[in-house]
Amino acid sequence: MPDAGTAGQRIALFTIGTQGDIRPCLALGRGLQQLGHSVRVVTSLNFETWIRRQGLDFAPLTADFQALLTAERELADQGLDMRRMAALFRTRFEEWAGSWAAEGLQASEGASLLLGVGNSTLLAQALAEVRGLPFVRVQLQPLTPSRHLPPMLLAGRRYPPQLSLAAYQLLRLLVWYVMQPAINRRVRPQLGLRPYPWHGPYFSETGLRARVLYGFSRHVLPPPPDWPASAKVCGYWFLDEPDWRPDSELQKFLDAGEPPVYVGFGSMVSGDAETFTRQIIDSLRRSGRRVVLATGWGGTSAPPGRLDEQLLVIREAPHDGLLPLMAAAVHHGGAGTTAAVVRAGIPSVVVPFYGDQPFWARRLQAIGVAGAPLSRGEVEQGALVPALARILQPAMRKSAAALARQLAAEDGVATAIGQLRAWDLLSGGPARPVAAGATA
Repeated sequence: MPDAGTAGQRIALFTIGTQGDIRPCLALGRGLQQLGHSVRVVTSLNFETWIRRQGLDFAPLTADFQALLTAERELADQGLDMRRMAALFRTRFEEWAGSWAAEGLQASEGASLLLGVGNSTLLAQALAEVRGLPFVRVQLQPLTPSRHLPPMLLAGRRYPPQLSLAAYQLLRLLVWYVMQPAINRRVRPQLGLRPYPWHGPYFSETGLRARVLYGFSRHVLPPPPDWPASAKVCGYWFLDEPDWRPDSELQKFLDAGEPPVYVGFGSMVSGDAETFTRQIIDSLRRSGRRVVLATGWGGTSAPPGRLDEQLLVIREAPHDGLLPLMAAAVHHGGAGTTAAVVRAGIPSVVVPFYGDQPFWARRLQAIGVAGAPLSRGEVEQGALVPALARILQPAMRKSAAALARQLAAEDGVATAIGQLRAWDLLSGGPARPVAAGATA
């Protein structure tokens, strides 16, 4: 229930992306709601039922990554080609953005604080400018320039400090190239705002001092020493489903032997999911490990059910309930899945598809809870078998368990809410952790 005497605020949280992008935002929204604030999540229609089930308000925003990935299945096969990715998303964002100004104005009506996540950040920022409201960026990946941490696209490499900073500026220009048609041609003119200059909004004094809440743990990625106080690493934001239990088939499989290996690629899709799945299954059979394979949005493809004594196929299950029952995980390295795996205290083999996934793969390797990331070509050549054997050694399993204990001592949602209060953007008493489906 809301704290007695708390004057609740209306907060609009703008976010678009995959389920792994949305879930941490819902956890943050639930934490705010528990303190008596009204939270409206502004995102694509495919998440409406899920959001309302959390007791949060919903407003539609034209953008559907699930439909995009389903229609562009070859995208995942070429996703590490940044030029192709940039061109595709530049076109698609401009198409979606035709209605963003009107949708955003309606969604932000009556709000006292706007939060913008990832690709929706510049929309939320423009709405805050029009309405004269405070605005905070919310990010699941490190985007603040640093001399000590190269940009995500250069994961796994070391660069001189000045070269690292220069790389951030180039990355910002790339991001602006992708977003410029959507923001300068659609959103800002429709809101009556002047377009940004050719280099976008990132090099202004306001852009350099932007307040950012980061939803990842310092134990996975310590904040670089040159990050400003306006960039706050809070810890992960977990949306738990404590009432979930394995169904009878899954429970029977779990009871039949040693903890299995989890294989799942979440919201990813594949141009030839059947072939990729067959390669995965063949490798796992050679490893001798029992496996739970989650097909998700279509990164892998197999009929649900128990295929034999070694393999069970499911569509999906809550990570907070399922992963602690596993011995290890083979996954794509998305921010949400990475958070869930390290929280479960199990080691990883990461097979990145695109985006921030190679970065998180390298971070898990650097902190000793995963082996070197594998390409899908390496999976095809059988590299998954020795990779599994390496991560299941006692030393890495011990490291993964130790990391999980460190994460258990954090409360990322409470830290984020405390920071909003420290910035004088939020009223109310102390934050308390929230489980999915709980009633505010």
